[in-house]
Amino acid sequence: RIGVAKADSWIDYSTLEIALRDDLDAKAPRAMAVLDPLELVLTNWDDVIGAGRTEPCDAPVHPAHPERGRRRFSLGPRLWIEREDFAIDPPKGYHRLVPPRVDAGGAPLAGSRARLKYGYVIECTGYRLDTDGAVSAVEARVVPDTKSGTPGADSVKVKAAITWVGVADGVAAEVRLFDRLFTEAQPDAGGRDFKASLNPASRRVITAYVEPSLAAAQPDQKFQFERFGYFVADRVDHAPGRPVFNRITGLKDGWAK
Repeated sequence: RIGVAKADSWIDYSTLEIALRDDLDAKAPRAMAVLDPLELVLTNWDDVIGAGRTEPCDAPVHPAHPERGRRRFSLGPRLWIEREDFAIDPPKGYHRLVPPRVDAGGAPLAGSRARLKYGYVIECTGYRLDTDGAVSAVEARVVPDTKSGTPGADSVKVKAAITWVGVADGVAAEVRLFDRLFTEAQPDAGGRDFKASLNPASRRVITAYVEPSLAAAQPDQKFQFERFGYFVADRVDHAPGRPVFNRITGLKDGWAK
């Protein structure tokens, strides 16, 4: 696909990304991960599910290959969700979690609803702030009889499904987010010094939470983190009790405008 005519030609990185996605999509097992964690507290859990109980959930290892089996994880009263899945003042068209509102006459309106992927529909009831005024936790209620895969799953319609990891069985992991080395597609165009276009954010290291199936990941094993892209367990630093994952590429062209 590249069609390189000269040894010193710059290769369009999007071509490599497309090839990576084409190769990994059919191979990589799926998993949920939360890269920017925000705690979600399900306030009516004890009433709906039962105190001290967790709800078993499962999902396919690969949606196109049912013969590869299913992965299993637990839904409980405390979860990690992505920080971007909650907004106090959401932009237009936002369909994830927002706190309850009031109408023009001051009457209370319900909070927004979303589905916990592979789990229940939930409705946001509020949020908590830390001493600096930042959101430290989101509160929501479980909508009974809406668990995925059950007869009542479609009884409540929602516009969004959000990924999550249970606090009880989630695994903390070091995740290295590699991005493009340069900030421009052609860093040496016009005779410029390519070093002037180096991307200072080409490597970020974060602490994320991943589903329990990844506790058994082997070095150099590749996965698709649902929603985020393809990742590989580091062949040197990844070890039992210390998972380390490197981002390979996103789910779509990271150079797109």
